[in-house]
Amino acid sequence: MTSAEQQRITDADTGDVPWRRWGPYLSERQWGSVREDYSPGGDAWNYLTHDQARSRAYRWGEDGIGGLSDDRQLLCLALAMWNGRDPILKERFFGVTNSEGNHGEDVKEYYFYVDGTPTHSYMRMLYKYPQREYPYNDLVQTNRSRGRDQFEYELLDTGIFADERYFDVEVEQAKAGPEDILVRVTVHNRGPETATLRLLPTLWFRNTWRDSRNGEPTLYQMPGVRDAAVVEARHPELGRRWLLVKGEQPLLFTDNESNDERFGGGPNVSPYVKDGIDRFVVHGEKEAVNAALTGTKVAADIALEIPAGESAVVRVRLTDEPVPPEAVRERLGSVFDETVELRRREATEFYDERLAGGMTPDEREVVRQALAGMLWSKQYFGYDVERWLTQHGRDPLDAGQIRNGQWYHLIADDVISMPDAWEYPWFAAWDLAFHTVAFSLIDLHFAKHQLDLLLGRRYLHPNGQIPAYEWNFGDVNPPVHAWATYLVYELDKSHRGGNGDREWLASAFHQLAKNFVWWVNRKDADGNNVFQGGFLGLDNIGVFDRSAPLPTGGHLDQADGTAWMALYCQNMLQIALELAQDDETYVEQAQTYVEHFAWIAAAVNHPGRASMWDEEDGFFYDLLRLPDGGAVRLKVRSMVGLLPLAAATVFDRTVSARHPEIIEEANRFLDAHPSVSAALNKGRFAGRPGTHLLALFDENRLRRILSRLLDEEEFLSPYGIRSVSRFHAEHPFEFDVGGARYTVPYSPAESDSGMFGGNSNWRGPIWFPVNALMIRALLNLYAGYGDDFTVECPTGSGVEMTLFEVAKEISNRLTRIFLPGEDGHRPCFGGQDIFASENWRDLITFSEYFHGDNGAGLGAGHQTGWTGLVAVFPVLFARVSGAELLQHGMSGIFQAVDDEEDRR
Repeated sequence: MTSAEQQRITDADTGDVPWRRWGPYLSERQWGSVREDYSPGGDAWNYLTHDQARSRAYRWGEDGIGGLSDDRQLLCLALAMWNGRDPILKERFFGVTNSEGNHGEDVKEYYFYVDGTPTHSYMRMLYKYPQREYPYNDLVQTNRSRGRDQFEYELLDTGIFADERYFDVEVEQAKAGPEDILVRVTVHNRGPETATLRLLPTLWFRNTWRDSRNGEPTLYQMPGVRDAAVVEARHPELGRRWLLVKGEQPLLFTDNESNDERFGGGPNVSPYVKDGIDRFVVHGEKEAVNAALTGTKVAADIALEIPAGESAVVRVRLTDEPVPPEAVRERLGSVFDETVELRRREATEFYDERLAGGMTPDEREVVRQALAGMLWSKQYFGYDVERWLTQHGRDPLDAGQIRNGQWYHLIADDVISMPDAWEYPWFAAWDLAFHTVAFSLIDLHFAKHQLDLLLGRRYLHPNGQIPAYEWNFGDVNPPVHAWATYLVYELDKSHRGGNGDREWLASAFHQLAKNFVWWVNRKDADGNNVFQGGFLGLDNIGVFDRSAPLPTGGHLDQADGTAWMALYCQNMLQIALELAQDDETYVEQAQTYVEHFAWIAAAVNHPGRASMWDEEDGFFYDLLRLPDGGAVRLKVRSMVGLLPLAAATVFDRTVSARHPEIIEEANRFLDAHPSVSAALNKGRFAGRPGTHLLALFDENRLRRILSRLLDEEEFLSPYGIRSVSRFHAEHPFEFDVGGARYTVPYSPAESDSGMFGGNSNWRGPIWFPVNALMIRALLNLYAGYGDDFTVECPTGSGVEMTLFEVAKEISNRLTRIFLPGEDGHRPCFGGQDIFASENWRDLITFSEYFHGDNGAGLGAGHQTGWTGLVAVFPVLFARVSGAELLQHGMSGIFQAVDDEEDRR
């Protein structure tokens, strides 16, 4: 029986019912973003600060707490609140900027995404709002004064939550219809005494009229309504909407216009400005709001007095249905709560339908909250680069040295999955590819749409480059879109009963081919099929900043860059073979990628030139090519050298059966190029009959790599695979040049280097995306070698495992980061007792990366994006056994997952 939520997804996918039109698309931070930066030097963090955000109208987006908007963010609804002590209204989450934090930007609030459904028919989050005065200055000054070798100063460290003096503000959003949204806010007083809270549900229009010829929208109070406050919203594009708030609450109207006078910028365009409600509530400025009860921003001012240990409920409804005054009370009455509770039950029914058996209740909760975080991090992203450049006084066709000046074609006006709605409220290319894999568990339509976006003409550069991220679209992220595209296609195919959406796959293939050619033409410096790429998303993992000129001169041949391209070849081959089932012209394309891979594998393994493979260490390293023609291996044992393992893909016997000409042509190619054939001996495969494995290593090299990967004194942590070997804790890598010493130690927590990025560290911690690729590689290798190939896991333990069992072991270690131990503590919280206490213990955050030894969450505190991959692992290994993988092959995994759903 199909769940109600699954039916809504189906109705939305067909385009008949706009269930996805409204959602949590309101960012948690718009200030400090590139889009809002109009400074001469591109200093985004300081051009529009948190302090200024309450007074300056944004141009490109909006932010708020527990909010929602339409999919173009024309109309927004969110919460503001005041505890009677804070110096400002709490309208948005606070955090330190990249220059203020000792480890970069960091949000200093405690909030949790608890639940959510793909159509946003039900969403739930919780914010812990202190009752004491929020310590804005203390957080900034203390963090700013600390060094990189010290811990960050967090909100808990200030003592503000002592005696549990805080409110739990629980926000539930439920849809009675596609455009009829109920918001129930339950405020719990966790403190020992009665406490008061001003809660202000706020409705406003994004200020699009400043740069548009369209008329200005209007909000005004509807008169004659008893027991409720009603606002009518009129917008030239959106039409009419009504906001209903239970109780005869005063309405505070102002305009979403900048308070220029506050910053000495001349007279205001309106006497009522963006910070008018803040000035009225906190500072008692009665004239700051419009007594005529009209404007473009309005808040219902609800005063709550809540006894210790008790709660209060506020009910708000935003609807497109005209509401007669006499019907308002009924719309906010018992039916309201019944609908919220129904949607909450339907959310559980949906996840019971979608998630496998075989998981513990704790594992299921981890999966559900991880997916909830991803759903809450879907944000509207608007950015017309040509218009932005023009607003900066630049000629878009000759922009000069200004950020993103070469990307004037890019026009974004979409809902996109963000890495983190506060710290990274913008898309990042390789992050997004990983997001789609997690989204595929619950919303394949959205996953496919996200992959389409960056490959579409509004985003993809005419030269074929995929935009990297807002701060520098021209930077280079790893090319993982082809991998994600094929994986999402296979999952979609299994849900379609084996009938894949080849039209979608073909469209993606042609766009990916443009990007592939860009890589071949731009990132192979010597034309030797060995690749560079710069930082490639790994920030400070190397001894040098790989995106900057090297202190030695020359360039780096990158083990990871070359591995990414080898994997890219394999993924494009997979796609071409799938498309060739309907169109023989793709056979030629498939052969092209076979040969591309062969050239790369031959270059990696060529015995006559300096190689990235180090026979003594049994490991791959970056190769520093010097101006005099010499070469030096940079012997850092890191994820850079493990990524060649990821470029392993198995093709089963169906390839030979369907397209024997590809095997024949591959053999003919090797016969015609004996030098390639000789070099490929190190990549030859002697596994199960009938399977074809493409890899950059033979069995001997594989065993040597795995011995390091699975060594607990090197890469294997109790919580996954470290990004740098623990070997470097005692033996840091050092390189001397030009009188300077460059060092890479093992740093399992925060970065001790400001080389690249703010709070990122790739010198030891555990990162989920590359762990996912290690698991994928192990499953492919298992499909190729079978049960006869075993290794010690952990190395030196005497315990032999198949590669399937090794993959499952790594998955279990990653999942363990979020599971409560016997003492009730989840490793992700670093042993802090409060997170194991009542009112905290069932709440989980999914950080950017994790301590290499104890699993504590680090970096962005709510980066559910690629860490949301934790939802995939328990589901996969609960449904698929090693025997099924050997029987059906890698493609059969997806069908096995779908069959499990059908059986249930």
